[in-house]
Amino acid sequence: MRKEFTITITGEAGQGMQTIGMVLCGLFKNTGCHIFANQDYMSRIRGGNNFFQIRISNTPAYTLRQKFDIVVALDKNSVEIHKHKLAKNGIIIADKKQFKILQDDIFDVPFYDIAKKYGSEIFINSVACGVVLSITGIDFKILEDSLKQAFSDKTTQIIENNIASAKQGYDFTTQEYKQDTYKIVCCRPTKKFLMNGNDAIALGAIKAGCKFYTAYPMTPSTSIMNVIAHFAKNYNIVIEQAEDEIAAINMAIGASFAGVRSMSGTSGGGLALMVEGVSLSGMTETPVVIVDAQRPAPATGFPTRTEQADLNFVLHSGHGEFARAIFTPGTIEQAFYLTIKAFDIAEKYQIPVFIMTDQHLADSYRDVILDPNSMITKRHIIGKDESEGVNSYKRYTLTENGISPRAIPSWIKGVIYVDSDEHTEEGHITEDAEIRNRMVEKRFYKKMKGLMQEVQSPETYNEDAEIILVGFGSTYGVLKEACENFKEKSLGFLHLSQVWPFPSSGVISVLMKAKTIVNVENNAGSQLGNLLFSQTGIKPDASILKFDGRPFDVDYLMEKLEKLWSKKTS
Repeated sequence: MRKEFTITITGEAGQGMQTIGMVLCGLFKNTGCHIFANQDYMSRIRGGNNFFQIRISNTPAYTLRQKFDIVVALDKNSVEIHKHKLAKNGIIIADKKQFKILQDDIFDVPFYDIAKKYGSEIFINSVACGVVLSITGIDFKILEDSLKQAFSDKTTQIIENNIASAKQGYDFTTQEYKQDTYKIVCCRPTKKFLMNGNDAIALGAIKAGCKFYTAYPMTPSTSIMNVIAHFAKNYNIVIEQAEDEIAAINMAIGASFAGVRSMSGTSGGGLALMVEGVSLSGMTETPVVIVDAQRPAPATGFPTRTEQADLNFVLHSGHGEFARAIFTPGTIEQAFYLTIKAFDIAEKYQIPVFIMTDQHLADSYRDVILDPNSMITKRHIIGKDESEGVNSYKRYTLTENGISPRAIPSWIKGVIYVDSDEHTEEGHITEDAEIRNRMVEKRFYKKMKGLMQEVQSPETYNEDAEIILVGFGSTYGVLKEACENFKEKSLGFLHLSQVWPFPSSGVISVLMKAKTIVNVENNAGSQLGNLLFSQTGIKPDASILKFDGRPFDVDYLMEKLEKLWSKKTS
């Protein structure tokens, strides 16, 4: 009986790896197992090699493993590509007859012959599900229910063919594969959600009261728009697919000015087009939430892969000086709750707020428990009833905390003047030097002072350890599991889910005690390490940087840490 293993479904783009992967994720989640799944896909519609990797465990999983225990290869090329990643006692499953494979160490399953019995090669995905289920010792009834759920929008005949082909794959394997190496110990099922980072951001936005989402589709941010669009009718949300990112950010600012909470999402290339709008938000003090789902750049880079190399860009995007906040969620739970907080902070301080994610977090699935009612959303505007009594309204009234009461057009009787030029309290253009000073103090100094009081504290693990790993965003899981695995070392981590304003005091209090500080980042420039030094004067002793477009896995990080310690002791 196994407590953990990794399954990989691999084949060409267009063979349905995501479909089979999602069915298996749902199936194992329903047995009470914990899931961490991620897809590796090339930027093409057909061909190449894609794979969907599922880590199944009876304890919570937060990251990937390097080796695969079960590989289901849906084409010949996948066998060659992935056989060197096979774990000890691992198994490759393939249709040897279909692909004329002569290797003996492959479990031969006639995927195509079974699928064709039910009318189409498309059913090989369900056959594969049946094979995996039998090897892992799960009752077929769970797969039957999962397939009904997965294909609920299809015809009865299609559902029945999928179930029948899966059953034949299940029965074939039960008869031919006699080992019990991968029988899994199931846990007690709980009411958990299976979702990825983009799902969590989208649902967080809906919970926060987002009523307008606009974007130009760009991987890996696009599915945020898809999820919000799916629920748009139920929650009275307007979705607009803009002609480009310039239009998208300005539409979002316009909607916010009109009184609704709004958001836009993109990747680095799209954000490059948005930066003038970011400045407009800062100058006009119009709240807006912007998601930057990072992928390797510059230019088109690796469109479907991951990196954390936009930190400097987001930190400095826009011209001039104005307050902003940048959240960098590391888990699906943080993606949900910090999105709600991002809307609250944006509206409270009337500023642009960024949520930085990346392809790894965006496309990674985990089983999670969320409590949508644990956070109360509050509007920071002059209410509709109160607006009727407002006279002589000044949009940019100078206040001690830098925040002017915000009225909504049409709710108050007067006219609201807003200008991207420097302006008076009334919103009229001015070049008066003294007013300029006071408006910069309002937009920059005073708002930053307020934001500093609401900074998300960094999360720590074993913070009194001699060696502290430092990371932000999607590296949370790999930091956590590396520390939990290295019991023989005094190892802890500090993870930042907000990088601006920088939580200096919380970071200093932990890092000043550490003997060795190692920053772990998915970029080449040690961008967080440099920000850490500029804000605290603390310089990491070493950096573990990965910038090949692939995410960290816990085995990779542990290997790098071992090498680091070997150098220090040699």
